Amino acid sequence: MPKKSLPILYSFRRCPYAMRARMALHYASIKCMLREVSLKNKPQSMLDISPKGTVPVLLLQDGVVIDESLDIIHYALAQNDPEGINQTNNEQVNQLIARNDTEFARLLRMYKYFDRHPENTQKEYRQQIELEFLENYEQMLGEKQFLLSTKSIADIAILPFIRQFAYVDEDWFFTSKYKNLINWLNMFTMSESFEHIIMAKHTPWQRNDEDVIF
Repeated sequence: MPKKSLPILYSFRRCPYAMRARMALHYASIKCMLREVSLKNKPQSMLDISPKGTVPVLLLQDGVVIDESLDIIHYALAQNDPEGINQTNNEQVNQLIARNDTEFARLLRMYKYFDRHPENTQKEYRQQIELEFLENYEQMLGEKQFLLSTKSIADIAILPFIRQFAYVDEDWFFTSKYKNLINWLNMFTMSESFEHIIMAKHTPWQRNDEDVIF
């Protein structure tokens, strides 16, 4: 497929929303021209098509713009879903993702930047996350590989946030009691494709740069 006929993905490597979009696109074997974004110097070409200025942004060949990560996930699965994970898209999946994107994301910001939120200590924020989310995920995983009985959109959508949580205090997390959650996280993040494709490092894109194919 010629480069110019590929979709364009504006992304930021460490952003969990952009990460889950890349995971879905890679899973669906959808090739894109990847444009790594500097959040301090966002490219005008991205702002022209998505003025809200957040990543990810996917520009399709026909000019359609998809600038919400969940919409990119659903778009990718509609094109190609080799494992049939979209078949498990149900109310439970939607509720898990909704709570992740609101409550977990909010608590994660407080845990990471606890000095900006002095109402509680960092440990207290972590304990709140444990009580409201980690204990539930640990129980859900049980002897299973995935959050539900089979791989679902919930795994793709939630994993980047758990990864970000884990790396706030690696020593604590990876020696914690959440063994099922650690195994689940490692199963995804230690794969060849995650390390070398989804999380590959790229310099911020500038006009006239050579295209990077994702």
